[in-house]
Amino acid sequence: MRAKQKMKIAVDILMTLALLLLMPYEMIGEAAHEWIGIVMFLLFITHHVLNRKWTGNLLKGRYTPLREVQTILVILILIDMLGSMISGIILSRHVFSFLNIRGLSMVARTVHMTCAYWGFVLMSLHLGIHWGVMVGMAGRLFARPLAARTWIARLAALAAAAYGVYAFVKRGIPGYLLMQVHFVFFDYEEPVILFILDYVAAMGFFVFLGYYLSMVLKKWKKR
Repeated sequence: MRAKQKMKIAVDILMTLALLLLMPYEMIGEAAHEWIGIVMFLLFITHHVLNRKWTGNLLKGRYTPLREVQTILVILILIDMLGSMISGIILSRHVFSFLNIRGLSMVARTVHMTCAYWGFVLMSLHLGIHWGVMVGMAGRLFARPLAARTWIARLAALAAAAYGVYAFVKRGIPGYLLMQVHFVFFDYEEPVILFILDYVAAMGFFVFLGYYLSMVLKKWKKR
């Protein structure tokens, strides 16, 4: 594997970890949340620099259904990330407190919360659409994967996705996405790790959706 490919994978892993750590923001503290947010934004920029060839080819070649969905997702994530960062700067009480921005807190809070949860879903779908690369890498470790091993992996993924649906509803994420609830509720007696594990499961559900959506779109192209 080339050094650049290793760097891409490392950046993607760090972005995933940062995304998960951003969700329990009051449980880890406002200052930590702000610094992790800055790291996330820098990783996001690094990700696009490393993938600048893809961006440079946006107006070239034929658009297949899969490429269309990938492009729409990237645009939505970019808009979401900008909204999250700008609203985060307005709300900042630590890193950017010197800016002393006033009068926009209510709007910024709504935008930030909405962007946070939609960003979680969009980035998870984006990861799922590219999950085939990880599956291919894992497949190369086994010259001839056993049928039993393949089915065990599929059933495990299905079970994880099913729990992800439960965690998605249990944590009230649909209400946050649809702006039906304007404040996130945290159980401060709950260990942070349990909170994060539920979000890992919810992310796994959307990765599962994204991966199989990419499979359907690839078949659509062949037809």
